[in-house]
Amino acid sequence: MLMETTQAINQSNKVENITLLILFIIGCYPPGITLIPGGSSLTSPIQYRRSQDFTISSMIQLNCDISLATTIHWTIKNCTSTSCSFEIILSEKIITTFSELYVPSRTLPYGIYELTLTMVMTDAPTFKSSSTAYVQITVTGVTANLVQLGTSMITRGDQQDLLLDPGSFSVDPDEDSFDPSVSIYRF
Repeated sequence: MLMETTQAINQSNKVENITLLILFIIGCYPPGITLIPGGSSLTSPIQYRRSQDFTISSMIQLNCDISLATTIHWTIKNCTSTSCSFEIILSEKIITTFSELYVPSRTLPYGIYELTLTMVMTDAPTFKSSSTAYVQITVTGVTANLVQLGTSMITRGDQQDLLLDPGSFSVDPDEDSFDPSVSIYRF
């Protein structure tokens, strides 16, 4: 049984190698992918605030006259300072089958991520290319409002009270609500 399995694998590899040789002879090569923005790395990621939407676009060069049919898929992995090993489960808001990846604000938690676009030629699945970008999601910062509706709503006059309460009126763009207990106020 082991010998038959080994022969089948060897036969499959021979067919795959012959197919690749034919594709190279007729001018087929794996697709070329360039991500925009580019030039990022794990140690120097592109930075986005958590309150920002962002998009990673791609320029794709197809190098095959036989068929232009492709399969596209994005993966996102969570990174530490030295490696990216855990693929994250994505929100349904993020569509991973387009050549452009759109990530809505407040979708990814703070941290560094590896975003990889993989493209496979449908008629020649061994022709597969990938390109990677690294992004870091950072804190936006609290918008401090001392009074309700902001300081532009302060008017002057007699017998008016001015209540300064940044805990109640401030906004955290990274979250749905603001927790005033985590902030320190000095006047």
